[in-house]
Amino acid sequence: MKKIILTLFSFVIMSSAFISYAHAEKFNYVSQKGFKTWLESEKKILICDIQPENGFNKHHFKKAIETNAYPAKTKSDLKKLKPFIQKAKNSDKDIVIICPRGKGGAKRTYSYLKKNNFPEKRLFILEGGANGWPYKEFESKSE
Repeated sequence: MKKIILTLFSFVIMSSAFISYAHAEKFNYVSQKGFKTWLESEKKILICDIQPENGFNKHHFKKAIETNAYPAKTKSDLKKLKPFIQKAKNSDKDIVIICPRGKGGAKRTYSYLKKNNFPEKRLFILEGGANGWPYKEFESKSE
């Protein structure tokens, strides 16, 4: 009985350590104020906008590359990033990922770009995403 309990206890400890490790991935973020500064200074960046089409049409950043890859969960979603990857692969510009709230979809896109050989030092997620963006003068709207 002791052996079974010890084995179960070891399994639980190892499982929780693995789960903690799996969720420990770090991401680079740019604050809304920091991104506003980048836009004002015309910093050379690529904007990967993964918002759904209706969100992109409602508000997006000038020069953003529309992918409509949100929520970036399925192979079909991620396939929508291929045109962006083609444009970005020969560039050394930093990449800012825009999604509705700057959370799961942006993180999955970040991880996907990282797996596609984009250096992590170039990847950023806009904190708060497009829905939290307070500086409307930097937005464009589709007709």
